[in-house]
Amino acid sequence: MSLDEELIQAVRRDYTTANLDDADRALCDYVALLTRHAWKATPAHLERLRQVGFTDQAILQINLIASWFNFINRVADGLGVGRQE
Repeated sequence: MSLDEELIQAVRRDYTTANLDDADRALCDYVALLTRHAWKATPAHLERLRQVGFTDQAILQINLIASWFNFINRVADGLGVGRQE
């Protein structure tokens, strides 16, 4: 969570070029992996999160929240929710 508007806009444009600390970058990398290619996740991805300070409980929470948002967005997209046609 940040009130730094410049950082917020940089993350919105492309988190990979934003000035993030190691933990935030690892979190974003993991969430992007889950969103785009979840089947490619390996124990090494989880270990990277541990290396930057996330506990197993935090990793589970990251996974569950990202997965839930992905699920809900796909449900909404599949039903055309919010689509202007």
